[in-house]
Amino acid sequence: MMKKDTFIIGFMLFALFFGAGNLIYPPTLGIESGTSYWAAIAGFIITGVGLPILAVTAISFVKSDARELADKVHPLFGLIFTSVVYLVIGPLFAIPRAASVAFEMGIEPFTANMSTSLVLLVFTTIFFILVYVVSLNPSKMVDRIGQYLTPILLIAIVALAVGGFILLDTPSSGPTDKYAISPFFTGFVEGYLTMDAIAALAFGIIVVNAFKERGVTSQSQLVKSTLKAGIITGIGLIIVYGSIGWIGSKMATVGTFSNGGDILSSAANIMFGSFGALLLGVIVALACLTTSVGLVVACGQFFTKITNLSYKWIISLTTIVSFLIANQGLNTIIGYSVPVLVFIYPIAIVLIILTFIQKLFHGARAVYQGAILLTAVTSLYDGLLAFGVDLSTVTPYMEKLPFFALGLGWVVPAVIGGIIGYIIAKIAKSNYEK
Repeated sequence: MMKKDTFIIGFMLFALFFGAGNLIYPPTLGIESGTSYWAAIAGFIITGVGLPILAVTAISFVKSDARELADKVHPLFGLIFTSVVYLVIGPLFAIPRAASVAFEMGIEPFTANMSTSLVLLVFTTIFFILVYVVSLNPSKMVDRIGQYLTPILLIAIVALAVGGFILLDTPSSGPTDKYAISPFFTGFVEGYLTMDAIAALAFGIIVVNAFKERGVTSQSQLVKSTLKAGIITGIGLIIVYGSIGWIGSKMATVGTFSNGGDILSSAANIMFGSFGALLLGVIVALACLTTSVGLVVACGQFFTKITNLSYKWIISLTTIVSFLIANQGLNTIIGYSVPVLVFIYPIAIVLIILTFIQKLFHGARAVYQGAILLTAVTSLYDGLLAFGVDLSTVTPYMEKLPFFALGLGWVVPAVIGGIIGYIIAKIAKSNYEK
């Protein structure tokens, strides 16, 4: 296969990943971490770049999609977990968030004297009509996004980043309490909010199918090609995250901001004036449009498999629900998405890791079950806590878990669960052989 195809697919994957969360969270991390920025962004990149690339590559190991990975725990778990993943990265959170970010950063700065809710309604109507039309023919998506939209997106981002390094010379402030003690691990957990590791479970099959359409048939070649495309994507994401996060770190002394979008909008205005707002508008519109298209296509392909509904009906329903939720506003969407992400992200991480090390335990189902069960118990606690549920009676016990203070209390339970599962599998095997 030609290297050109690998680059085109890598660029497509970059555009699919680079959406709303990728724009709004690095600047927030930058402004909050201040002088501890580089440690914080390193942690963020592991979960925001490393895990998604591993997840995409993990899909190339299976014959169908993410459900096949989750089925290794149990077929019922596979159906429920994968459905939840697609709903989260689809109409319930990620797609509406993309449209809301595109509006707040690309349109709202130009509509100071107009009704925000009315302009949002008009914008999201046009936005989702475009998303729907492009999503109707997914086979053309690789060429449309990989060859045309991504280069424009990259040029606009580079212009903003170069302007930041040259024109923003304000000193970074000290880190907030959140980043004062362990900026690396705080950044690691903040990387969850991009949703990219779980989105990768959906995007993976798009990448795999793109390579298959170009004549890649052997399993080993498919894995290698997917990994190469992922590395191209990863390099682009690291450069972009590092740049826009650094811009955020230089904005602390400028003022206070409501979210990452507000930070970038102000930075663009300081650097380039009204042209900066226009440049940012182009970046946001392209980033959010390409991501939304990819997510609608992924949802359409998945739910068509597990229901009797046609692809056209699924993407119609997905865009309509996304449209309705997008009109609730960005801060509302962020507020109710965080608890869900805190719950499902560790489960997705453990599932991805187990896929790569399954040869060590011969793919024993008990290992998957033990690791996922204990991970789910601890991450459910974190999710409920983030949702505001009073868990004061349980908290003293949970605080005893290693890495709990770092937001990684699920790590040791996952390992213990896997070991217990391995022992159970060994005992079951010896009993069977007798």
